[in-house]
Amino acid sequence: MEKIKILLAEDEENFGILLVDFLQINNYNVIWCKDGVEALQEFTSNKFDLCLFDAMMPRKDGFTLTKDIRNINEEIPIILLTAKGSSQDIVKGFKCGADDYITKPFNPEEFVLRIKAVLKRTLKSEEENKTTKYEIGKYKFDYIEQKLTGAKNTYNLTTKETELLKLLCKNLNGLLSREFALKSIWGESNFFTARSMDVYISKLRKYLSEDETIKITNVHGVGYRMNVVNE
Repeated sequence: MEKIKILLAEDEENFGILLVDFLQINNYNVIWCKDGVEALQEFTSNKFDLCLFDAMMPRKDGFTLTKDIRNINEEIPIILLTAKGSSQDIVKGFKCGADDYITKPFNPEEFVLRIKAVLKRTLKSEEENKTTKYEIGKYKFDYIEQKLTGAKNTYNLTTKETELLKLLCKNLNGLLSREFALKSIWGESNFFTARSMDVYISKLRKYLSEDETIKITNVHGVGYRMNVVNE
């Protein structure tokens, strides 16, 4: 099996050496860059499975680097490393697009477990994206064919109806963020796209009304939940 490839950006020489050795011992392939500019160049030239960025680096800090990477690749997991543990830095890291945040110094065992957890979430998301057929209560939904089939009717869905229903299926019995859905399907979040999505939600509710165990509810200001209640 091919080793997981990690892009490490860390300007502190001694700590960088320790990190590389530790990650290699744990069977990871590591490319080490000494600053954010070098790391961005490396990222655009090679394929990686995970990024580890020190938050405070010369030339380009980890927060800026994370933003730049997110403009290129929205999916790759990014973990920020920092000596600071303030809530402001943590919030800033997540807003920049980081998946996790580890404060130095850290427990080596915990460090590896955090990496594995982030990679596991990513692989799970990739598998979910490969799924094309879903069962929703008494309905069958075919993402590729854009069809929703119930006991009485079959609905030929529009592209936006299809994409929205898939997001609801992926978050079945959980919360679908309104902001995430808008940016994923419409490409932007504003008053007009939000009203448009409300219309599509109403249409999906109507299509699914044959099965009373299926409910799509609004979570005010946050998003939607599609629940299937087993009676």
